[in-house]
Amino acid sequence: MTGVPVVDQDDESGGRSMYLIGGRRVTVSDLLDAGLIQPGAKLRFKRSRIGVTYDATVTDKGRIRLEPDGEEFRSPSRAAMVAAGMRAVDGWRAWIVVDQDRLLDAVRQDLLDRAISTVTAAAHRQHEDAARQRVHERLRQARRRADDHDPERISVRELLKVWGATDRGDQISQIEVDLANHGLTTSPSFRAVTLDTVVSLTTPPDDPEATAAPEPSQIGDLPVGEDDEGGDDLNVRLTVGNLSPLRGVESVGPNSTFDEALTKMLLNDFSQLAVLSGPRNLRGAVTWRSIAQARHQRPEARFADAIDTRVEVVAYDRDLFEVLPTLQQREFVFVRNESRAVMGIVTTADVAQRYGEMATPFFQLGELDQTLRWVLRQAVDLPTVQRICQRTITSFDHLSFGDYRRVLENKDAWDALGWRLDRLAFIARLEEIRVIRNKVMHFHPDPIPPDAVDQLRTFNNLLHRYRDRS
Repeated sequence: MTGVPVVDQDDESGGRSMYLIGGRRVTVSDLLDAGLIQPGAKLRFKRSRIGVTYDATVTDKGRIRLEPDGEEFRSPSRAAMVAAGMRAVDGWRAWIVVDQDRLLDAVRQDLLDRAISTVTAAAHRQHEDAARQRVHERLRQARRRADDHDPERISVRELLKVWGATDRGDQISQIEVDLANHGLTTSPSFRAVTLDTVVSLTTPPDDPEATAAPEPSQIGDLPVGEDDEGGDDLNVRLTVGNLSPLRGVESVGPNSTFDEALTKMLLNDFSQLAVLSGPRNLRGAVTWRSIAQARHQRPEARFADAIDTRVEVVAYDRDLFEVLPTLQQREFVFVRNESRAVMGIVTTADVAQRYGEMATPFFQLGELDQTLRWVLRQAVDLPTVQRICQRTITSFDHLSFGDYRRVLENKDAWDALGWRLDRLAFIARLEEIRVIRNKVMHFHPDPIPPDAVDQLRTFNNLLHRYRDRS
């Protein structure tokens, strides 16, 4: 989405227009430009738990200058991290604007409110501005609930619908920017779980010290906390949580019986069960194999003898590729959520299914690509293709989906195929296939919907029936 156009009514230089937000994080410079803070404004970061206070000043360029060493930062978070020597701090909720006696985050909310109210007052606002207004109002309500310690819980699928999205594709960066600008985050991370996992729209704890990142061994290998100095890091990982909905696991207790475990496995068609003595206390697992081995070694074996304690448990945001060797050896791993409770399981079957979902569209598109090139090669010559596409093409293998459409839109080229099909309907479906192709090639963690895969398969079948008539 584009940014929100705002007219600064109080600017004595003539009410200049500025393009606020612009699809990025709000900066301190934006607050200066809007007149919500002034150059030289004093900022203060208090760590009351240890009785330490850090001071800083806002420069005329919108940077935060630490006192007394004079080091400057564009990001409030980076400035707070360096000042306090902490691994991660939400600087917008750490720094207080001294002369206003309120958090820098509150000033940021004023900026967003002003932007939206100005857009609302415009007589001819565009559809996109109206959509951004709806997003803003929705996130304002979520922020209000989070501040009241009653965070909204919503599935990732429903969260994406706020932006009119159906998957975590091209809009994911915009969604993260809008959440960050409203001081919101999701717990667990909406990137690292399935579409049907329920997340909470929360704010960092009021105590800035509580935002310090846990050790990597606690939550995987990614530190927690926002660092907006220089932009966001690229994140195209497929995580363990993308395969596990984190709804809980079927389990038995350590003092259970063989009959209970076997019944639960049979009822659910499971090959293993977690052995838990509490949501965070994983004692191991029982499997068909461990039960068979225990009873084979000793017919009078107790249930405890069948518990395999050599199980692996990983954080939901762990990179799936890092876990594959363990899955190959162990056949399953248990998954902890953001509060370290065992809430999911990933098996080799889950991985095979996901890779099948990802690979099928690639294979279908590859087949479709080769077939269209072959068909065009039989019907038209290369000079004709170059003339239609208006660019130098030295081989049919260099044609793109856009080229296919341009050639087939040409009536003479279409007639050369000899197909008794409606050209406009065929071209319309080819355009739909092109959109699917772009989604497949722009990697993200959500599989292509089954109806899109069916479209690819049906289109390929049609090409197979008609290719020999060219």
